[in-house]
Amino acid sequence: MRAAVVTEFGHAPRYAEIDLPPVTDEDAERMDVVAAALHPRVRSQAAGSHYTSGTFEDDAELPLIPGIDGVARRADGSLVYFVLPDTRFGSMAEHAVVDLRRTVPLPAGASPVTIAAAMNPAMSSWLALRKRARLEPGQSVLILGATGSAGRLAIEVARHLGAARVVAAGRDPETLEKLTELGADTVVSLAGDPVEAAARVGEAAADVDIVIDYLFGPTTQATIPALLSRRADRSAHLDWVQVGAITGPEITIASAFLRGADIALMGSGQGSVSTRDIVTELIPLMEAVDAGSLPIETDARPLTDVESVWDERPGSRRRIVLTLG
Repeated sequence: MRAAVVTEFGHAPRYAEIDLPPVTDEDAERMDVVAAALHPRVRSQAAGSHYTSGTFEDDAELPLIPGIDGVARRADGSLVYFVLPDTRFGSMAEHAVVDLRRTVPLPAGASPVTIAAAMNPAMSSWLALRKRARLEPGQSVLILGATGSAGRLAIEVARHLGAARVVAAGRDPETLEKLTELGADTVVSLAGDPVEAAARVGEAAADVDIVIDYLFGPTTQATIPALLSRRADRSAHLDWVQVGAITGPEITIASAFLRGADIALMGSGQGSVSTRDIVTELIPLMEAVDAGSLPIETDARPLTDVESVWDERPGSRRRIVLTLG
């Protein structure tokens, strides 16, 4: 079959021929891939830098077909959204071996490109708010990194799930200006000096109930004390959910801040949320995407163009989707 093939970590995949992936599980089926999105998670997978890299079920790391999810057509013609396990046989190929227990049928008339584009970035905040922090209607949410595509969707997800107030913090000024249209009550710029930016976030979001953090690193390291020191009631519980690490993989925090406030630091991702919970949440999430409650702009390209589009950045409001047929 033809596929996007990574032969060296850190280099764009090439459109090339590769052996069909084997079907080794009775619950799996080889399907025709229709659409697979180029998520940041997929880029880190192909770079060998994601935290799951080197844990593939099939042992060997290269050659690698990138792609962690997508829309596929079954032998009976029906379309499903699927999520793959950690495997080097990803979704950016003519065919993928899919575990039927990791699939959800597409609603009639749903756009495969839209579903492929939106499910992964929307899933990050959906799972964080449903399975980690467990948002209750009426609570307030801060989103760190709100100008990226996943951060933008997190605003809409939080509103959809009942958040009464959403504070959105991000760096891109053009996108930041438009976040109130998506449901943000307050927007905060992270541009400039990190300490000053953290102080602005602390003033705007001192008493939120939940933080969805796509940034981590120096931004989070400065923001946690800036926010905690400004809370009116430090004994009020705060869930800080780490989803991404755009500005760095590590932080250092003084122990006094953890003793002096009711804060729970946690992550949300593969491993911290079970496969069963992820699959269960796919159904209501897909219904919200199909209904237009969580809109996303897409840029559909043929899989044959994978090498040329790999390093493109189509803007924080759009997501590249590679299509077949």
